Amino acid sequence: MTAATLAGVGLVNQLAPLAVIDQFLFDYHAGHVLVLLFVLVMLAAIPLRSRKVLSLNIVAFGLIFILTPFWVVEGYDLYMFVGIGMVVIGTMLYAFADS
Repeated sequence: MTAATLAGVGLVNQLAPLAVIDQFLFDYHAGHVLVLLFVLVMLAAIPLRSRKVLSLNIVAFGLIFILTPFWVVEGYDLYMFVGIGMVVIGTMLYAFADS
């Protein structure tokens, strides 16, 4: 074996943890990331005790779900319809929110 081949084998062995992470993340797409981000933002807004902030978060993520390109997420129709529902429900919650 040449020195370049041995260096290549060493590089592959060093990148093995990245292969494990890549295999784990291979099953997820941008839609999963958006849902996770939505849950985290809603959990972060709960201590504020403001219904207007929560409803604005719902409307914002509804718009993000609607405007996400179809080639980025699998099941685009689901995200689009959920986004439309979130925009409608979020605006109603904002209209009836006291604080």
